[in-house]
Amino acid sequence: MKTAIHPEYRSVVFRDASADFSFLTRSTRTSDKRVTWEDGREYPVIDVEVSSASHPFYTGKATVLDTAGRVEKFRRRYGKSAPQPAAADDAGAGAGAGAAETAGA
Repeated sequence: MKTAIHPEYRSVVFRDASADFSFLTRSTRTSDKRVTWEDGREYPVIDVEVSSASHPFYTGKATVLDTAGRVEKFRRRYGKSAPQPAAADDAGAGAGAGAAETAGA
């Protein structure tokens, strides 16, 4: 590995102010702001907008898209109707009756 071309890899605190959550990790990022960590040492602190403590996917507050409702909305808008199940009395008529109706249309 070449010397003097790689950024310094140091301990840094990432802080999510919206969730009051911080974690210490190693990174090449740095900051002029510093914070005293639980071990009594000072580390550069980087404020982030979203972390695992505030992201809806990780907190379980994610919304699930209603795909069935979207399909129905599409069918209503463009005139496509959902396939209708065969009625119980038409079950004895067989496929020939349905084919004759569509052939005449």
